[in-house]
Amino acid sequence: MGQMNRRTVRDLRRGNRSTLLRQLYFQGPVSRQELGTLTGLSSGSVSNVVGELLADGLVEEAGSVESDGGRPRTLLRVAPGSGHLIGVDVGETHVRVELFDLTLTELARWEHPLTPGGLEREPEPVVGHILTGLDAVVAKSGAEPGKVIGVGVGVPGVVEQGDEALVHGPTAGRDAVPLERLLRTGTELPLFIDNGATAQGQAEMWFGAGRGADNAVIALIGSGVGAAIVTAGMPYRGATSSAGEWGHTVVQVGGRACRCGAVGCLEAYVGAQAVLDRYGRRAGGVYGGAEEDAAGAGAGAGAGAGVGACLGAGEDQQAAFAAIVGAAGTEARAREVLEETAAYLGAGIADLINLFNPERIILGGWAGLLLGGRMLPRIRAATAAYALHRPYAQTEIGLAELGPDAVALGAATLPLAHFLATGRAR
Repeated sequence: MGQMNRRTVRDLRRGNRSTLLRQLYFQGPVSRQELGTLTGLSSGSVSNVVGELLADGLVEEAGSVESDGGRPRTLLRVAPGSGHLIGVDVGETHVRVELFDLTLTELARWEHPLTPGGLEREPEPVVGHILTGLDAVVAKSGAEPGKVIGVGVGVPGVVEQGDEALVHGPTAGRDAVPLERLLRTGTELPLFIDNGATAQGQAEMWFGAGRGADNAVIALIGSGVGAAIVTAGMPYRGATSSAGEWGHTVVQVGGRACRCGAVGCLEAYVGAQAVLDRYGRRAGGVYGGAEEDAAGAGAGAGAGAGVGACLGAGEDQQAAFAAIVGAAGTEARAREVLEETAAYLGAGIADLINLFNPERIILGGWAGLLLGGRMLPRIRAATAAYALHRPYAQTEIGLAELGPDAVALGAATLPLAHFLATGRAR
């Protein structure tokens, strides 16, 4: 019985520590008195836990404010330099590694481009790039490895959480890649692996366009299409962690082939490569490939020359996509493709609204932000045409705030979440 009571007391102190640390992180700088009001803890509990956090170096004083008729109140905040976080973005065209302080200020970055379809995108080379990047950002920043709270890794595909993290990548033809085990061969740092869209969605909920919402969907469009679904403030993962594969919901029965092996998927219409393919087919076949027909090629001959200059075989996908968006104001075919893309995207967003009834739909990803920047009114109108009226009227549709390449930042929130939940750096 005594041992059970000791565990209960220890768990209570750990919970109080986590509660205070979260408030200091998201609400700070705040005084001890304000912490009591925010958490409902007694002044004695606040004083004891704050004393521990100060002694551990996780919290520091941040000035003072005048109080009503008494001594100035000392403000407290989480100490930015008390730990470091690393975020890894394993994208389709790059591996990016960023090191942050505890308040997510970037201190170092390393990036390695990946050749689309090349051997470098196989698991073993990608793991090698991640490990090289970890060493590089730690060395560049001068961070002590012992003060690195953890490494978050955001990857495309389904991440199965269990005794070890396994990555399933249906669009790349891979199943059950033991990414965590492979990384363990080269680093002893704590690892947190999750889907990149889910990680980026958490960052938008904490620091970006999702702040203040309990139910939201962060819809991300780049080379692929995915979504982070948040219900009651928590990510919805489904029975086996595959929830959020929004890009592989069907918008056209018997439609375009998708790289996942199915046909008619949303990604096959609004993903960046799908947009490039459709534009190329209509503007002369630059990107049309096997889908181009003679009529399309003939009709498009000579059209869109300005955009065509950006659609060479070796051209960067993002630059080519941006060129189409930029040309939509003056070039008919670019405008037609983007209008069609907005219609499909609106139908896909309407599905999210009808299924999940969110407060907000947040459109992000590098291609999503380019599309939204030019076509957001059209996307909203298309969504209204397909969604149920009342839930649509109660949903805000806007753009992500953390930028087009926020997966690494989102990945860094994975070890941050663990830190806030446990109240300890390691």
